[in-house]
Amino acid sequence: MKDGQLVVLITGANGFVGRNLAPVLTANGMIVRRAVRKPSPHPNTVIVDAIGPQTDWDEALFEVDAVVHLAARVHHPHEEAATEIYRTLNTDGTVHLARCAAKAGVRQFIYLSTVLVNGSSTDGRPPFREDDRPMPRGIYGMSKAAAEAGLEAIAKHTDMSITVIRPPLIYGVGALGNFRLLVTAIERGIPLPFGSIHNRRAFLGVGNLASFVVHRLTHPGGRFDVFLVADDEEVSTPEFVRRIAKALGKKSRIVPFPLFALKALFRISGRSEANDSVVGSMQIDTSKALNTGWRPRLSLDEGLRSSLEKKKMDE
Repeated sequence: MKDGQLVVLITGANGFVGRNLAPVLTANGMIVRRAVRKPSPHPNTVIVDAIGPQTDWDEALFEVDAVVHLAARVHHPHEEAATEIYRTLNTDGTVHLARCAAKAGVRQFIYLSTVLVNGSSTDGRPPFREDDRPMPRGIYGMSKAAAEAGLEAIAKHTDMSITVIRPPLIYGVGALGNFRLLVTAIERGIPLPFGSIHNRRAFLGVGNLASFVVHRLTHPGGRFDVFLVADDEEVSTPEFVRRIAKALGKKSRIVPFPLFALKALFRISGRSEANDSVVGSMQIDTSKALNTGWRPRLSLDEGLRSSLEKKKMDE
């Protein structure tokens, strides 16, 4: 604590979530220290080596009250060949940072995990909950699940409060991955073969994620807590496309396409996992997060409009 202000270290500060989170923490009266790998124009930054089990965190953690750990290996084109990368950064690097933070006297540690720790689809089952048995799919999900297990073990032997957040797809200014692909396709008027999909999926605006992080930093809970966090509204994939198009001021072009053919198309393109994220359902029970007193700050439409209006301004 410096002059009564919470000092928060953010890893992955130059990433999509980090760039959106840092100004929110500052606006809420916190002092943000950014851990980065390359020199940055932002004040109060510290250079760290590649994150792993040997990273030196001493300088970054000096007089820090809380850590928000965002840095992660999210996607690799040849996932099976990248097992070591996922384990080194997502699992071993996370656990090592948490140990160093506890040793340095950090009081709170917030870890951005993924709903993929629960599984890849809720088709044929109730919405995911925090107390479900983990069923991670893919190396990314498994590396995050292993990190969570390591953090829980640390929580049992230290005084540091640890919060794990498992989000679904996060959208917002600067988002990459599937959200960026959808936005680009809609802007270009490309027909999307989603007309035969009838699913239900949860999404999370980066602004709502940031508000939950602020809530946890200002209302710390137990020694180890896991939360599923999402926007209030769940919609189908084609409806999500329509909402994006509306926020962009564009017309969506959604055409019917047999689901078996869509699955085959994903397999041929080398993206079999995309079938679950596009066709499958991903429903989330957020009652635990809501019971803390937090509420999503923005609706789905407001979050999309805010994100995409800012994108147009930046262009």
